[in-house]
Amino acid sequence: MSRLADLRFRAATAFQRHLANPVTRRLPLQTVLETTGRVSGLPRQTPVGGRRVGDSFWLVSEFGERSQYVRNIQADPRVRVRIGGRWHRGTAHLLPDDDPVARLRALPRGNSAAVRMLGTQLLTVRVDFTD
Repeated sequence: MSRLADLRFRAATAFQRHLANPVTRRLPLQTVLETTGRVSGLPRQTPVGGRRVGDSFWLVSEFGERSQYVRNIQADPRVRVRIGGRWHRGTAHLLPDDDPVARLRALPRGNSAAVRMLGTQLLTVRVDFTD
């Protein structure tokens, strides 16, 4: 990873972890992905942008396998997604062969623009709902 990409990663994750995520995950209509912490075993909630399509929810991680929620999914793919204030259980799948730039075109514009601007290792994630 280049020095600039690493700097973007560190700045974005610090901002998200300490300022943006604690505030936005409390907003009732914010979409939130809940994973199980791979070390702690505790629920970890991350605000995300994405879109429900049928019985699946699609999102793109801006930092790929460096994202903590992606690492948690690798350890345990059982997740929950809060959409419109309602929780849905599902199984997350990492899709490295999917074109994340093309996928972002089908997802909400505001979040997609931020992911494209900040992202260094885009990775598509699909959650298949089980309820």
